[in-house]
Amino acid sequence: MGQTAIYGLPSILGRLLNYLLVPLHTQYINPEKYGVVSELYAWVAFLIVLLTFGMETSFFKFLHEKDDRDTVFRNSFLTVIGINVLFFLVVLFFNQNIADAMLYGDHNEYIILLITIVCIDAVSSLPLAKLRADEKAVKFAAIQFTSIAVNILLNLVLIIFLFDASRPEEGVFFILIANLLASLVKPVMLYKDFLQLKWTYNWELGKEMFKYAAPLVIAGFAGIINETIDRILLKHITHASGKSVEYSMIQVGIYSACYKLAMLVSILLQAYRYAAEPFFFAQAKNQDKNKVYVKVMNYFIAMVCVVFLVVSLNIDIFRHFISNESYWEGLKVVPILLLANVFLGIYYNQSIWYKLSGQTKFGAYIAIGGASLTVLINVLFIPSYGYIACAWATLIVYASQMVASYLLGQKHYPIKYNLRKFTLYLGSSLFLFWIASWFDFEAGGIVKFLFNNFLILIFIGIFWVIESPLKNFRKA
Repeated sequence: MGQTAIYGLPSILGRLLNYLLVPLHTQYINPEKYGVVSELYAWVAFLIVLLTFGMETSFFKFLHEKDDRDTVFRNSFLTVIGINVLFFLVVLFFNQNIADAMLYGDHNEYIILLITIVCIDAVSSLPLAKLRADEKAVKFAAIQFTSIAVNILLNLVLIIFLFDASRPEEGVFFILIANLLASLVKPVMLYKDFLQLKWTYNWELGKEMFKYAAPLVIAGFAGIINETIDRILLKHITHASGKSVEYSMIQVGIYSACYKLAMLVSILLQAYRYAAEPFFFAQAKNQDKNKVYVKVMNYFIAMVCVVFLVVSLNIDIFRHFISNESYWEGLKVVPILLLANVFLGIYYNQSIWYKLSGQTKFGAYIAIGGASLTVLINVLFIPSYGYIACAWATLIVYASQMVASYLLGQKHYPIKYNLRKFTLYLGSSLFLFWIASWFDFEAGGIVKFLFNNFLILIFIGIFWVIESPLKNFRKA
């Protein structure tokens, strides 16, 4: 459990610290160039899934099934190296064509920097996985934290001291350079794994690993589509609808910056998942495990509903997280995206049923169904509604996945969740949000602040009366 926390902490802290770079980036970088950064990193999410090709998971699986640990690691590592070298050479050769297709014809350096970053991260993933397998948690965390620290420090130095607002493209370039140098920290600190690697490949084992990994890649792609493809589609569909490239990128920048406010829920979710999943598996042999799962779900729903209310009802305060007012026109998507992340959190909490029962194929089915729905809604409605369609697509898809997971779970691994409490907590939070929006207070006024936060206290009071957490704590 302690090592799980060490492995999870760099990911959570890294996400939080990168989140805290948003005020810096949005203060110095205009919405158009911030849109460029957002779209490029949306592609990164897809490429990491492709270029690691599920080899991390394959490594852990075959490590426990095969006698020769070194061969398993070497096969996984060489597979990833081979895929990345081939991909890097192809993209390097066609970088200008790719830049033209992505509407960055004058900045093919973005493409070269991006693929270099992704390939370094992908190749470094297997030595990092080996550290986890060898239970070298401290070294693993030290490498990750060093990389994060370098990225944060370079962003601060390059953007604050060297960025020239008259050359806005420098902002994109500096962010990519900071990421590249931070990524290089990993292979430098893992140099022994690279120098000691033997270039012999077990083709039979390779076939087994590829066969196992392919479905993971498909499911991974589906999950990433749900999370990030809206930024890519927003740009290209808006441009195809007759708008300029500059306008299209501004829309992506505004949407992406405001999306970050809703990520407060997703950061909370990530931290929760690292703690919750080991706990859920530990309860698997407990006769009262279903009661535990139900109680945890009740508390979880109340918790994410509180976050939804705190951010959405105090948006006049949270909007200053994005210091440049040119981004504020997109704040209307924040409550929609917050609610979407509430549904995503509930779905993650429910997903324990197919993990405990070993029926992970249903997770892939749900992800693929969600990906199809994401693309369909965005393609149909972006031309008319722009980034508002992206936000609603996210909400509809995550709500659909939540419902699908619940129905499938009740059939294959029944956990009798308290739907009345679910409806009460979610319904009351939405009702209180509606009451707040119904009153027309002066934006940023003290009366509005007091009234909205009084509504939040009402919700907490409802939870307190129903759950009696102190009483339950004393019993425990």
